[in-house]
Amino acid sequence: MTVQLRTAMITEIPALEALIAASVRGLSVDFYSPEQIESALIHVFGVDSQLIADGTYFVAELDGQIAGCGGWSKRKTLFGGDQAKEAEDNLLNPNTDAARIRAFFIHPDFARRGIGKQLIEACETAAQNAGFRRLEMGATLPGEPMYRAVGYEVIERFDLPFPNGVVLPLVRMGKSLI
Repeated sequence: MTVQLRTAMITEIPALEALIAASVRGLSVDFYSPEQIESALIHVFGVDSQLIADGTYFVAELDGQIAGCGGWSKRKTLFGGDQAKEAEDNLLNPNTDAARIRAFFIHPDFARRGIGKQLIEACETAAQNAGFRRLEMGATLPGEPMYRAVGYEVIERFDLPFPNGVVLPLVRMGKSLI
């Protein structure tokens, strides 16, 4: 089993959106209610096309199939896809700000095979090469164990309310690169 990592392409957005939905629906059932899962897919989980445009979003392919995706960002947005954006996504200062780990999703058929770890390592290396010394993310409850296993620490727990009254618990996590 050889996983190939590469940068995502704009033309792959439909395939990535399908993978994200499968990932959220398949891997979140022990952590979130069906209402939380579906609300999150409508309001926050999705492709952030700015990450693709910036060249900071990766896909992991296994046997020619997209098995996972994830990226890092030099922009202020902590989490969320295009549907969650309201304003311009300004650049971070690598000397004072933490880069963001963003939009990690693994297809349930490929979960727990180290793909997430490979993606996170690629993101950490790229962010460090861009001059960042620290990383932060808005993690989901299903993602928290993997992020802890690779050295991320909880900064705070918070709730993300949706317009329909559903609330999604999330975890802000961080890691120093130096």
